[in-house]
Amino acid sequence: MAGDWFHEMHTPHVGIELELGQRLFKGQSPYQMIEVVETLEFGRMLVVDGAIMFTARDEFVYHEMIAHPPLFAHGNPERVLIVGGGDGGSIREVLKHDAVHSITLVEIDGMVIDTCRKYFPDLTAGMDHAKVEVVIRDGFAFLDDHQGAFDVILVDSTDPVPLISESKTGPAEKLFTPRFFEKLHTALKSGGIAVFQSENPFFAAPILSTMHSDLRRTFRVVELYLANIPTYPAGLWSFTFCSDDVDPHLFRHTSAPPFVADLRYYHQKMFRAALTLPNYVRRFLAH
Repeated sequence: MAGDWFHEMHTPHVGIELELGQRLFKGQSPYQMIEVVETLEFGRMLVVDGAIMFTARDEFVYHEMIAHPPLFAHGNPERVLIVGGGDGGSIREVLKHDAVHSITLVEIDGMVIDTCRKYFPDLTAGMDHAKVEVVIRDGFAFLDDHQGAFDVILVDSTDPVPLISESKTGPAEKLFTPRFFEKLHTALKSGGIAVFQSENPFFAAPILSTMHSDLRRTFRVVELYLANIPTYPAGLWSFTFCSDDVDPHLFRHTSAPPFVADLRYYHQKMFRAALTLPNYVRRFLAH
């Protein structure tokens, strides 16, 4: 199927193109359009509402960086909640931490899980681990029943708006609202940490600025950190670290378990480096 190309627009004037080998799956769930395609450069790729969720070649960056910084910074993360994350990659990384006793994955769209189980079986293998509970439910509602329950919460959601050229919003829109931030705060134990995937800072500065302003009304500590993900907009992605008790700038690795040596992106000095932001990001976050 040479010559077939996937296009994702990041603004009306810029985007990314990937040449495809074949289109493997396309299905409409009650919430979103889900596709799996084979790319010639990055291997299999999950696409939701026209936006790249991950590729087989570079997913490790996203999943290592959403999981390991908050888990190490916490120190003893026994109970972990993942909101979204139906591809299983965040579960894979969280399971590497021996301190974790239980992982609850709350995914609103069961088709995401079913699709990833079929086309990305290595990524979803952790869902069958004894420590893992998979719940098909709206994460927004789930938090109401779990106050003070979790040490770390990872918000591994889709984007609030699936495509820049469309007016519709996605199922993750309410996960970027002050009401959700309050629910999340209440679901954390004392000393807890929440991390959000929080968009590309170059093209989505207004979303990030508003998000951080709202989060600061709920959490004492709100800090952005960055990672390089080649198939994401501008090759750059952000994560937002939130806590009342833990300042990531003060965290120091005193030691690291053996698995860190096998990670492909995160290492003991990476988190401090990721917290060092370019001036243009610092400035819009300060407003």
